[in-house]
Amino acid sequence: MSRLVGLCGLLGLLYGCAGGGYLPYASHSLDPATLSSLVDGAAQTDGVPAGLIRAVMMAESAGNPSAVSIAGAQGLMQLMPGTSAGCGIGNPFDPVENVHCGTGYLHTLLRHYHNNVTLAVAAYNAGPGAVDRYHGVPPYPETRAYVVRVINAYRSY
Repeated sequence: MSRLVGLCGLLGLLYGCAGGGYLPYASHSLDPATLSSLVDGAAQTDGVPAGLIRAVMMAESAGNPSAVSIAGAQGLMQLMPGTSAGCGIGNPFDPVENVHCGTGYLHTLLRHYHNNVTLAVAAYNAGPGAVDRYHGVPPYPETRAYVVRVINAYRSY
């Protein structure tokens, strides 16, 4: 039984939030040049480091613009419907709209947490309420694994 739980935990870490799992440049992902163009444009517009946007995007959707999570998050940046509505985007699966909305949200989180990337990334995953409630990264295994995965990827970009 404990092996089954361990295996499920490992698979959960590998698959992350994206319905398609954490597979860089998965079969439904956009080509790297298109992703780079989207990321660079959003980084310039919102003042968020391109490497951080890319790390979040890959952790969330592996570059798949049609990804949908079990929780209902959608698109490249895995936007929840409320976040999409807050950005005023009409189609959360449109790569340009999705990346700009997700980057704008990430910018807001970075501002809120005084450019603390770890807290902003934790809030992107678990929500700012959870980060504020725990005064740091929440003790959720998924969020802790997500933060490590994103920060490590960010350092490599």
